[in-house]
Amino acid sequence: MKPPRKRRLLVLPLSRLFPNMVTIGGLCCGLSAIRFAMESRFEVAVTLLVASAIIDGMDGRIARLLNSTSMFGAQLDSLSDFLCFGVAPVIVMYLWKLHELGSIGWALVLFFVVCCALRLARFNTNLAQDIAPWQTKFFTGIPSPAGAMLSLMPLVFSFYASAEIVNNTVLCAGWTTLIAVLMASRIPTFAAKKIRVHHEWVLPIMLVCGVGMVFVLIEPWIMFTVCGFCYCATIPMSIRRYRRLYAIHKGAIPGEPSSLLS
Repeated sequence: MKPPRKRRLLVLPLSRLFPNMVTIGGLCCGLSAIRFAMESRFEVAVTLLVASAIIDGMDGRIARLLNSTSMFGAQLDSLSDFLCFGVAPVIVMYLWKLHELGSIGWALVLFFVVCCALRLARFNTNLAQDIAPWQTKFFTGIPSPAGAMLSLMPLVFSFYASAEIVNNTVLCAGWTTLIAVLMASRIPTFAAKKIRVHHEWVLPIMLVCGVGMVFVLIEPWIMFTVCGFCYCATIPMSIRRYRRLYAIHKGAIPGEPSSLLS
């Protein structure tokens, strides 16, 4: 009788593991934000969440650059997104202001988390569906990293302004609810990686980015707020652009933008 053959262990190059290591680093940043928020170190908490969002935008590109994309990495990235952008930011907001509303504040936390989970589930489902090339230029609803950053805007504004409107718990609750609804909605928003820039606009855009980086170093929290409002300003533009492309490719104009919330 032949002895059983030993199974050869699968050996993977480090380049195949590096994107997943980057994703785990972002996950640790996002969850560590909760710890610093519990210590009332909210500036550190927001900084870690911003770092997590930056890492989330990098890991997929690193995987494609190293030709190491995998289903495991995609699932790990989705789980990291849920924890970093669906759970951590709203917990930070709860520890800052929403806890003052008692049970209602915790209900808003649950609502935000559920909306983010639905948004990510729909995104993962759409990956397996065939959609028109023009539709790939848009996300359905606000992406979870953008939603997380927008939800933190009242907290960030409080870092450099002491206006009563920012410290109003009810307004913070309303803002959190609005962002949660926008994440779970069907409102089309621009997909940044699909935006094409004409050659003559490359230099002006690079100059604007350079000036923006200077202001980020000088006044990071003010620039955070400015970027948040600029992103909100693009939502009506994305709806209009989507409706126009829909009319061109389908021969009919869809319902009013409000119907996209369903």
